[in-house]
Amino acid sequence: MKGIFPIEKFKTLQTPFYYYNTDLLRSTLELVKSEAGKYGYHVHYAVKANANQKILTIIRENGFGADCVSGGEIKACLEAGFPANKIVFAGVGKADWEINLGLDRDIFSFNVESAAELAVINELAEAKGKVASVALRINPEVDANTHAYITTGLKENKFGINLCQLESVLDLFATLKNVKLVGLHFHIGSQITDLSSFQSLCTRVNEIQESMYKRQMIVEHINFGGGLGIDYHNPDRQAIPDFQAYFAIFNKHAKLRPSQQVHFEPGRSIMAQCGSLISQVLYVKEGSSKRFAILDAGFTELIRPALYQAYHQIENISNDEAVEMYDVVGPVCESSDCFGKEVELNKVHRGDLIAIRSAGAYGEIMASQYNCRQLPKAYYSDTL
Repeated sequence: MKGIFPIEKFKTLQTPFYYYNTDLLRSTLELVKSEAGKYGYHVHYAVKANANQKILTIIRENGFGADCVSGGEIKACLEAGFPANKIVFAGVGKADWEINLGLDRDIFSFNVESAAELAVINELAEAKGKVASVALRINPEVDANTHAYITTGLKENKFGINLCQLESVLDLFATLKNVKLVGLHFHIGSQITDLSSFQSLCTRVNEIQESMYKRQMIVEHINFGGGLGIDYHNPDRQAIPDFQAYFAIFNKHAKLRPSQQVHFEPGRSIMAQCGSLISQVLYVKEGSSKRFAILDAGFTELIRPALYQAYHQIENISNDEAVEMYDVVGPVCESSDCFGKEVELNKVHRGDLIAIRSAGAYGEIMASQYNCRQLPKAYYSDTL
């Protein structure tokens, strides 16, 4: 939709670059706060989706916490002003320096993914004379019905503590004096559009809670993770996902104990529709059976299509000429550097501006300098 882009201003900027609609971001954050607030839920933004400092600052200004999966993300959030007591730290492979950073800053909790990690956190906390607050990330064996690369809740995935190991891990707490169990953490995958998967997660969490209750164990916090998907095919039809239905599922189906606090970790659902990758056409190449639109952006700027075969809506925002079919590709010397095959675009000319939509999540943050390319700059609707 050409009308949402300041095209004349775009013409003065060096492509490729990321463009963020900060008005849409703020509207999304307001809706998330409103819907989560109905039930007293806590929301931690999943920083892996986008760690742009201005974006992080806007999210922090709206009162959100942060879900981090690396020491670098913790540092980025602290620099953006997030209070340490709203930071949760997940990740299957936390290095000692990352754990020590969390301990030094007294973050809210470590989401622990194995017995081995629990022992290391206990050891490092003991060396500092501290007690670390931990939540056990449990692999609930719930199918998220999403792409295999972004499914995390099955027993064959590397994430979390398997259900068959839970009892032995709970027994460990009697022997470890420098960790405190404060919660349970779950995350079954990403880009989930079948909301029944979240209902299945609630059922499994209820079963786990009942099992722990029989051991006279009740934790203070239940973290359901994130994973709500977005509409990549129609980015303007539902620019903000249905957070009302999303949070209502957990309110209806999760059986909580008195005083338990509930947490969520949305990332893509907050950021994806707020960002677009803007690129310029370098050449239109006529092949024997195909017509190629060759852009100055490649998988170095947006790797999702090459990595996941992910779909993004692609638009020629420079003209309204008749639609033709193109393979939209980048300049990187790899055959996988392709954004889409047989894409319908208004007739493409050298110099036209192309918008690759729904790129606000897992776009800029995953950019690389392969082929010695420069990282893309970012621009914002409220400053252009």
